[in-house]
Amino acid sequence: MTVTHTSIEKPSLDIASVVNRRAAGHSLEAPFYTSQEIYELDLDVIFGRHWFFCATEAEIPEAGDYVTVNVGPHSVIIVRDDDEEIRAFRNVCRHRGARLLDQGCGSVGNIVCPYHQWTYRTDGSLVFAEYQPSTFDREQFGLRPVHVRTVGGLVFFCLSDEPPSDFDEFSRFVEPYLLPYDLRTAKVAHQTDIVERGNWKLVMENNRECHHCDVSHPELLTAYFPFNRHSEEDVPPRMRPLYERYKAAEAALTATRTAAGFPQEERRELDSRPTGFQLFHLPLDGAGASLGKGGEQVCKKLLGSITDPKFGDLSLHMQPNAWFHFLSDHAVVFWVQPLSPGETLVRTTWLVHPDAVEGVDYDVDALTAVWKATNDQDRALVEATQCGVANPGYVPGPYSTVEDDVEAFVNWYVKRIRSSLG
Repeated sequence: MTVTHTSIEKPSLDIASVVNRRAAGHSLEAPFYTSQEIYELDLDVIFGRHWFFCATEAEIPEAGDYVTVNVGPHSVIIVRDDDEEIRAFRNVCRHRGARLLDQGCGSVGNIVCPYHQWTYRTDGSLVFAEYQPSTFDREQFGLRPVHVRTVGGLVFFCLSDEPPSDFDEFSRFVEPYLLPYDLRTAKVAHQTDIVERGNWKLVMENNRECHHCDVSHPELLTAYFPFNRHSEEDVPPRMRPLYERYKAAEAALTATRTAAGFPQEERRELDSRPTGFQLFHLPLDGAGASLGKGGEQVCKKLLGSITDPKFGDLSLHMQPNAWFHFLSDHAVVFWVQPLSPGETLVRTTWLVHPDAVEGVDYDVDALTAVWKATNDQDRALVEATQCGVANPGYVPGPYSTVEDDVEAFVNWYVKRIRSSLG
């Protein structure tokens, strides 16, 4: 007897309905974290039409240095050309479409296609294409450019033909805060990649709050206070002494910034614009200098024109994929890249003064210890949450009073998706 199995086709997800019924102040429904359809929509709308932080200038310090970045089906080359300008191109040969550069980073004199050796300068112009007719116009077949911008040593690109125009205003506001750190000439001391088995939005949501910090991040709290957008009413009695120390450190940092002539305004525009961001200055605990034991420095040389090691942590949050910590003696740069509905790459880069010598001015293990531990702890939290949201028993829950940056991220995301759906 032959048994015939009839497959039941799963109905297509009604994305518009899922988006429109999102309850403000609550986490997202499960499909936002598990659906292949929403993941592909995220690649198109969020990562295809917004500015994407991808690297620091310190990663490509010399002419010909490059990094490649993959976003879904897209691959982009970020390269410093012979005139020291940062450029971005589609990582596709104009001949028959072969991928040009397969490594994540490197250095080239020219960009040469491995298939038929079409050759491009680092400004994207085509200089060699064999066996073409006399009518062939090389100028028409340069690499396809991608919009790219630098802000204080940070590199962003946008895949859209019409990127969000508010980036100019963001750049004008943020760059004066970054220039004293002189990130353009900084040196990469270390870089790590980890793959978290969780949706990219869960990675970002986890980053946008410190509600979990006092339980989950003991290493981080050797220097950081576990307060983020806490009012006095939010602080439980057990944490009152720590909160008082935090307020005293905050007042001392304000005085230090004022004495240094450092910009004072902080800005929180996480969900009110296409290029959502937040810039704020955090005091550090203990010695107040850096992430060493008791808040001590982890690099002897201070960045840029910073002269006082007790300069706190200038923090920048960017939608959709990055966050940054700029300290007196080093900077830590994070960005995420979605790999699948349930996998996300998290890259962390540590920058130090260009003249800082490993083993003399800093030790890599000491420099990276706090954030390596924290990244691994966050990885476990994200993966546990991914398991939870994939469970049929999951229903969206309400955010706490100290998770408004999470709500702002989710609200920004939903606005962008809803706008794309018309």
